Amino acid sequence: MSKEKLEVLTPENSQLIFIDHQPQMAFGVQSIDRQTLKNNTVALAKAAKIFNIPTTITTVETDSFSGHTYPELLAVFPEHPLLERTSMNSWDDMKVRNSLAENGRRKVIVSGLWTEVCNCSFALSAMHDANYEIYMVADASGGTTQEAHDFAMQRMVQAGVVPVTWQQVALEWQRDWAHRDTYDAVMELVKEHSGAYGMGVDYAYTMVHGTPERVQHGERLEPVPANNGTARVA
Repeated sequence: MSKEKLEVLTPENSQLIFIDHQPQMAFGVQSIDRQTLKNNTVALAKAAKIFNIPTTITTVETDSFSGHTYPELLAVFPEHPLLERTSMNSWDDMKVRNSLAENGRRKVIVSGLWTEVCNCSFALSAMHDANYEIYMVADASGGTTQEAHDFAMQRMVQAGVVPVTWQQVALEWQRDWAHRDTYDAVMELVKEHSGAYGMGVDYAYTMVHGTPERVQHGERLEPVPANNGTARVA
């Protein structure tokens, strides 16, 4: 393994590309629950926003086939251009190449649909033609079958792609909880998108550290034992 791939991801050495997160592409995904896929993709986008990661968004045949990019993803980057393509391989589009080059970072983190087509072809081409390091976010990407996703990931790993997950990337960017400038935002991200981890953070804050609950709610009524199981009738 090259020494460069032993470097951890940092906000200064990496960039991100989202490929074809569009409804018609998501309809075909069978390798991951599609709501989980969207959750993870949007979480990765929010993490990139927290750490000011240069981000490229590219789409394919929006009007004729694929439909519009997830609104939840676009809401994270409302000013970003959408780089439309006809080719399944994003590397074939000059706008995409220029965007990556202008960002000036060799480590390219990829989230896209489908793993076995658009992700794989882009990864292999970008590595072959321009010597980019590719980090494939496995749980923010999806294939048309589990086998399609798994074997595409294996093919890419054999070629030198580094497999990662969205939370791994986010926490690698954070690296140290003493980095207080991003700490609160990362904790909010975790609580919203990280499932059991986020529940654990809420529990620790409220039950261990005594922090107030993060939402207001109605009064909690004390238990009232029923009288011999007989309900009161009005």
